[in-house]
Amino acid sequence: MPDLHASRRDALRTVLNESGVDALLVTDLLNVRYLTGFTGSNAALLVHGDGESRTLFCTDGRYTTQAAAEVPDLERVIERESAAALLARAAGDAAAHRRTGFESQHVSVEAHAEFTRVADGIELTRAPGLVEQLRLIKDETEIEALRMACAAADRALASLLEHGGIRPGRTELEVARDLENRMLDHGSSGPSFESIVAAGPNSAIPHHRPTSRPLHAGDFVKLDFGATVDGYHSDMTRTVVLGRPADWQADLYELVRRAQQTGLEASLAGREVADVDRAARRVIEQGGHGEEFSHGLGHGVGLEVHEAPRLAMNVAGTLSVGMTVTVEPGVYLAGRGGVRIEDTLVVRDADPELLTLSSKELVVV
Repeated sequence: MPDLHASRRDALRTVLNESGVDALLVTDLLNVRYLTGFTGSNAALLVHGDGESRTLFCTDGRYTTQAAAEVPDLERVIERESAAALLARAAGDAAAHRRTGFESQHVSVEAHAEFTRVADGIELTRAPGLVEQLRLIKDETEIEALRMACAAADRALASLLEHGGIRPGRTELEVARDLENRMLDHGSSGPSFESIVAAGPNSAIPHHRPTSRPLHAGDFVKLDFGATVDGYHSDMTRTVVLGRPADWQADLYELVRRAQQTGLEASLAGREVADVDRAARRVIEQGGHGEEFSHGLGHGVGLEVHEAPRLAMNVAGTLSVGMTVTVEPGVYLAGRGGVRIEDTLVVRDADPELLTLSSKELVVV
C-alpha cells in the first residue's frame, strides 16, 4: 500500500516542519513499518521535510528482495549499519539536513555516539515521539486489521469453550497453549503477548503467568489474551467460573461488569483520560473494593499491545476520534480470586465501536 505509507510520511512532514527540524531519522522498527510497510528486522528511514526525493530507506543485504517488494516507492540503500549509513548520506548533503532529529527514546548511548561521529556538519537533535504522535489516531486500514485481530481472539475463545477446553484437571499452561493454537486456527499470525490463564487464587494476580496448577471446581479462571493480524494486536480479558459460582463470586463479577460498562460509556471523544478512569473506578470504590483495583483502566493498542494513550488517574490527555484503547477494570482479592473484564474499542464521534465482542455475562463451565 505505497499510497497509504506515502500519506503517513506526508503527515510526518507537517510534524517535522512544526518541530523545526529538516529531517527525522526513524530507527524504531515499528515506526519504520508504519511509515513504509517494511517488516524485516533491520532498517532505518530518513524522512526529509522537503519531500520524497530526499527521503531514504535503508536495510541490509538479507532484505534486498523483500525491501523492493515492500518499499517500492523510496530510494533504497543497502548497508548493514542502516541508521549510520543514512546519516552519512545526509552528511554529504549537510546544507539540506542542518537540523536532523532522531528518536532519542529508542537510541542507546553507544548508537548516539556513532551517529555523532558520522553526521559531520549536521546538528543532531532529540525528537522523541513524533511518529508515535501520528500513531495515536488509527486510519481505517489499521482499524480493519485490529477488527480482524479481535475477531480471531473472539472465535478462539468461543471454540475453546465449545470444545470443553476449560475444565477441571487441565493446567493453566494447557489452557493457554490451547487458546493460542485456536487463535492461529482463526487467522492470527501469533499471540499478541504471552497469554494469561490464572485459576483460583492465581486469578487475584493481575499479570499471572500460566503454571502447571490444575483447574479445580469452584475456581475463577481469568483469561487475558490477544491475536495479531498484519502486525496489529488485540487485547481482551474474560473471567469464567468452574461450576456454580459462590455468592461472593457472583457479586464480585457483577461489580466489575458494571464498572467496565461505565468505563465503556465514558470512552468518548473529548473526554480526559483521567476522567474515564475515574468513572469506572468510582463504581468499584462504591462497591468497597477500591484498594483492590490496583492498575490503570486501560491503554492504547495497535502495532504495540501497550501504547499511548494511557487511561489512568494521574495521566493527562484527551480521547480523540480514531484512538483505539482498552477498558479493563479488575478487582483482585488476594488468596481468593479476582475478576478482570477487558475490551478493545475505537473512539468514534458518538458511541465507541467495540472490537471485542465475546459475551460479558458470567460464563459458568
